Amino acid sequence: MTIPTPSQTVGPFFGFAMPFEDDTQTIAPGSDGAVRIEGQVFDGAGEPVPDAVVEISEGDQFARCGTDREGAFHFTVRKAASFDVIVFARGLLRHLATRLYFPDADPDGDPLLRMIEPERRHTLIASASEGGLRFDIHLQGDQETVFIQL
Repeated sequence: MTIPTPSQTVGPFFGFAMPFEDDTQTIAPGSDGAVRIEGQVFDGAGEPVPDAVVEISEGDQFARCGTDREGAFHFTVRKAASFDVIVFARGLLRHLATRLYFPDADPDGDPLLRMIEPERRHTLIASASEGGLRFDIHLQGDQETVFIQL
């Protein structure tokens, strides 16, 4: 019998080993230019994933949030054209990568969005919601988020 390597045993140790103080914010809530992004991570059956970790980054901005029992996560960031998004979750041998675009993204002006079928682009574009933006991540299924290879 062989011993599993770390990439074969992704969770749940990352849920307590990775968080850090104020990890969900790149800018203080309520500051000029602050935008709240919230969403949920769903599995292939449409059920929330309660123990995932979502990271977003762009330039000098980096934030990380573990999901709660409802699969919910949230960030407070400065607006950017897009954010790189990394998802860690149980059952994944490697993390997943995707991108988050703001609602005003121009699909014709971005090389990645141009490569994605028009009917799937919405999975990368956050929608306006009360108090900020909504961005759900679907790991599988009919609404599966477009994932990219880094």
